[in-house]
Amino acid sequence: MKLNDPKAMRALAHPLRLDLLEVLSMVESATAAWCGRALGVPQANCSFHLRQLGKYGFVEEAEPGEDRRERRWRLVEGSREMRVDVAGADTAAAEAIGRRLERTVVEREMAAILRYAERRSEESPQWRGKAGVVSALAVVSADDMPEIERKWQELLRPYLARAEARGEPGVEVGDAAAGGASSERRLVRYFMAATPVGALDGMTGDPVEGVPEGASEGQGGESAAASAAPQAYMTGGDSDGHDR
Repeated sequence: MKLNDPKAMRALAHPLRLDLLEVLSMVESATAAWCGRALGVPQANCSFHLRQLGKYGFVEEAEPGEDRRERRWRLVEGSREMRVDVAGADTAAAEAIGRRLERTVVEREMAAILRYAERRSEESPQWRGKAGVVSALAVVSADDMPEIERKWQELLRPYLARAEARGEPGVEVGDAAAGGASSERRLVRYFMAATPVGALDGMTGDPVEGVPEGASEGQGGESAAASAAPQAYMTGGDSDGHDR
């Protein structure tokens, strides 16, 4: 689903509403009370925000359960994958709302990453050694960027399907609070952002100016500037699960 409608984007620009969509993506349907227990927030709050999500077509009422007095909610199918189309906004106000939603999404993901960093020592060695954060500078063209995103989505798609199939036969997910062995399946957050780097102040002239003679030469006579490559940075564990 591509989002460029200002009212729909404004409806999503709330952390709890994003939390509700995430919770509903992992169950067939749920009541506001169940969502409240899952997220640790009052039922009344969940009920209000679910109605707002329903108003703008992100969720819909499902078939009632045993207690017909309680509404059950489920995701509208297109809500499983959404893209905020800020570039496609037709007015400055719509673009501002789109940027507000983008900021809400990024802040929510950053908060989740920092929460993990705080409790990392509580994880079992098997999981602690494999989780982490990766950051890198790459040289790409504007046309490369959608292709990189597509490949990333394709890589994750089979695992996203597991999350959607939680509770079905053969698709068991371990208790996140229990730690568990590395062979157990758990919910894991992934977040990707592609942000072109702007011009950096002071990055003009010879980058090795003032270096003593000979110090700028790399192997094969290459200058330090020519032989340098964008670096990748990773925290957490390596591919073998060893802590870095």
